[in-house]
Amino acid sequence: MDHSIYTDAYIRGILRATRVIAMVGASANWNRPSYFAMKYLQEKGYRVIPVNPKEAAAGTVILGEKTCATLSEIPVPVDMVDCFRAPDAIVPIAEEAISIGTKVLWMQLGVVNEEAARLAEAAGLKVVMNRCPKIEYGRLSREIGWLGVNTGIISSRRSRAI
Repeated sequence: MDHSIYTDAYIRGILRATRVIAMVGASANWNRPSYFAMKYLQEKGYRVIPVNPKEAAAGTVILGEKTCATLSEIPVPVDMVDCFRAPDAIVPIAEEAISIGTKVLWMQLGVVNEEAARLAEAAGLKVVMNRCPKIEYGRLSREIGWLGVNTGIISSRRSRAI
């Protein structure tokens, strides 16, 4: 798959099929991007489970969810692994995502790792790189348009939830 561009249908399909997201690199710091993304996605009905070894060791609860040290510690099935980590840290995350049976490996803005993408796709996972599910949700649901941002989606139909 060409990961330089994704169709709206591909992204929309992932967002509609996802219910539980493991957010690797989630921060308890309210002014970090992962915190904003986690809060937004929770408000849209997703269960977002933070994965951060340091925060898990401290027993931190982030936005009402107990932090796990690894993906394997998550006690429920995970639909998407959302990675807020540097590109060189993604391959082991992809391997663990495969081992827990997730369906999607999503790498945040600025995160591109072709090797991890190949591994995940070979195991049957869908892969998204260099995108943010929070931004994509807002764009596809036309919420971002309320803020004066051009979404590239023009329609006379009423907006509907992802």
